[in-house]
Amino acid sequence: MSDAAQPTAAEVRAAAEAVKTALDRHLAAVERRSGEDDPAVYEAFNQLAAAAEAYDELLYDRYDEVTPFEIPGAEDALPPYTGPEEPNALSVLIRRDYSVAEPQRLLAQAQRIEAADEDTGTGASGTVHGALGLLFGEFEPDEIASRHKEFGLEEGDSTLWVTAADEPAEPGEWLEAPFEQIDPQRIVCRFDVSAVFDDDADHDLDDEDLEDELDPDLDEDEDEDEDEDEDLEPLDADR
Repeated sequence: MSDAAQPTAAEVRAAAEAVKTALDRHLAAVERRSGEDDPAVYEAFNQLAAAAEAYDELLYDRYDEVTPFEIPGAEDALPPYTGPEEPNALSVLIRRDYSVAEPQRLLAQAQRIEAADEDTGTGASGTVHGALGLLFGEFEPDEIASRHKEFGLEEGDSTLWVTAADEPAEPGEWLEAPFEQIDPQRIVCRFDVSAVFDDDADHDLDDEDLEDELDPDLDEDEDEDEDEDEDLEPLDADR
């Protein structure tokens, strides 16, 4: 990068100050949160992620240095909200992925549904895609999510988006393409669930295992203490 294109030291300093401000806002939102999925906390998280990413880029461009911080999902942070301040309508978009882990269990459940309803006696329960049609036609998506193991399914990633609108959509307006034309800047909040978020927890467990390997005497000392306790005779109350 040429010197002319490099950010100034003042720009880097301003970006650092923006990170400090975003940190304070995030902490304040966490302290005031009303529940586990408080939108204010989620918004503050995205603002902090964006500020940290901007500072990291400027720091690298100016000084060829990086920060030690890694914020999950920073690359997928929502853009600034530009929707109505007081939405008159909203849309909730949900995606849940599953894998068919136990086809026989799925088929057995579909056969029970078909046997209980004479109108569904079409033999659809004999195929996996037919069984899925029966399953999702019989149960609400939330119930399937809570009972997925009973139906032979294994959960994958899921996401829920709440988008704001000025007015409710006309009946049938978006049925042909329900997930198109979603404006990211009208997303009020978004909640993602993915196994990738468990990686940090797995790393923490690996670190604990590594500590045990590096200092095996800790376990031996604990065992010796237990043996000593077992050798002590209980005091007789009459003595």
